[in-house]
Amino acid sequence: MMRMAEMVIDSVRVSLTNQQRIVVLREVDAERYLPIWIGPYEAESITIALQEIEVARPQTHDLLKNILSSLSARLLRIEVISLKDEVFYGNLVVEVAGRILNIDSRPSDALALAVRAHVPILVSRDVLDSAGVVPEEDLRDQPPEAPAPEDSNESESADQPEERLSVFEDFLSNLDLDTLDDSGTEDEDDEEKPKK
Repeated sequence: MMRMAEMVIDSVRVSLTNQQRIVVLREVDAERYLPIWIGPYEAESITIALQEIEVARPQTHDLLKNILSSLSARLLRIEVISLKDEVFYGNLVVEVAGRILNIDSRPSDALALAVRAHVPILVSRDVLDSAGVVPEEDLRDQPPEAPAPEDSNESESADQPEERLSVFEDFLSNLDLDTLDDSGTEDEDDEEKPKK
């Protein structure tokens, strides 16, 4: 029998580099995360369900939930069961007429359905061992850096708020407030204005 870990959806994120969506699952009893790349429509569907946003008409995952209910089938849980060639594979575990069915599903669709049906999300421990992430794992092993001496001759880092704000101070000090008109724009000399 496959060893499974229960997970919850921690967040749905957008990659800043390529605008791809990622759903981040978090292990219930540990600080281990599983990021899964998903499509934009599935990300939107998961987010709508997580935020309990009401939509005028059923979306695809709402429709699937309604079909299961109409057929007296009950979604018991969803599973992420394997990872092959960087592709995750999942299952819908459904009970119908006393039988348990495992229905092949993309994890993104299974997650969108799990959020709507409020059922457990299980991930194979083998998948977690190969693709799970423990945050700041490398940082925990390193000793903390010693603070720099206060009388150091080194210049302040660019992260200091005073230095970051100096650009704005220079801009504001060069503004000539007497030449601003009522709209907040600078009056130009008459010869520089376009002729009407």
